[in-house]
Amino acid sequence: MKVAYIGLGTMGARMVRNLLKAGHEVVVNDVRREAADPLVELGARWADSPALAASGAEITFTSLPGPKEVEAVAMGESGVLHGIAEGAIYADLSTSSATLARRMYAAFDERGAHALDAPVSGGPYGAETATLIIMVGGDESVFQRARPALESIGDNITYIGDSGAGAVAKLVHNMIGIASAQIMAEAFTLGVKAGVPAEKLLEAVRGGAYGKHMSLSQGLPNVVFKGDFDNPRFALALARKDLGLATELARELGVPMAMAAVAEQVMVEAMTKGLGPKDSSAVWLIQEERAGVKVRTE
Repeated sequence: MKVAYIGLGTMGARMVRNLLKAGHEVVVNDVRREAADPLVELGARWADSPALAASGAEITFTSLPGPKEVEAVAMGESGVLHGIAEGAIYADLSTSSATLARRMYAAFDERGAHALDAPVSGGPYGAETATLIIMVGGDESVFQRARPALESIGDNITYIGDSGAGAVAKLVHNMIGIASAQIMAEAFTLGVKAGVPAEKLLEAVRGGAYGKHMSLSQGLPNVVFKGDFDNPRFALALARKDLGLATELARELGVPMAMAAVAEQVMVEAMTKGLGPKDSSAVWLIQEERAGVKVRTE
């Protein structure tokens, strides 16, 4: 397929490599021209704006920090909407707003094009290995047309429903993970302060009903126990943004979310302490400070 890809950060650059490996023709754009250089060496072509990138593409992907950036790139001056061909597809891979996804769907439809919200999960490793989970909202027939390109970047692709459904599914997914991390921090600081070594607590919990939680198998031993918070796999600032989008959606729909609201306030506190650029698991530092104990192993 002829693919345009806008947003060449930690996730985007890896996905472009996989699109190129799969044999797609790829045109790229980013606010940083230098971010495209390694991909141009691999066969991608550079375009000077999102509109120009999209102009010759069958499908245009964006992978951006949040709703503000997505709206600007998709519908702003020199945005994708102003260059996309009739019948072509725009698919946003960002974790963004369901409300914005539905507005973009309507705007692209008016132009005779199609929009999908297709947020991904799996982090840099999933982007590197083309094993991302992709949750797609929009017209199912358009989803089927986009599938060849989606299958080049992910191996677990699910059509969720109408426009906005993919964005909602991703917010639910991330809300559970982000809030659960704070419950886990409370539990482990309690156990360690009560005199049980962190690795023994992990061994016990892994063997219990919740033992298959990904944080138990990867996040705790590889990040928290080592205190390796300065190497962001998923930045705390992005986690705070995602949780904020979930609580914002809850307010729009009148859904009480007391636990998520508490978790969000802890994320806000972490941001005020300058933890935003660190790994999202650095939220543990807030609980460790409160509890007066660190959860570390040799």
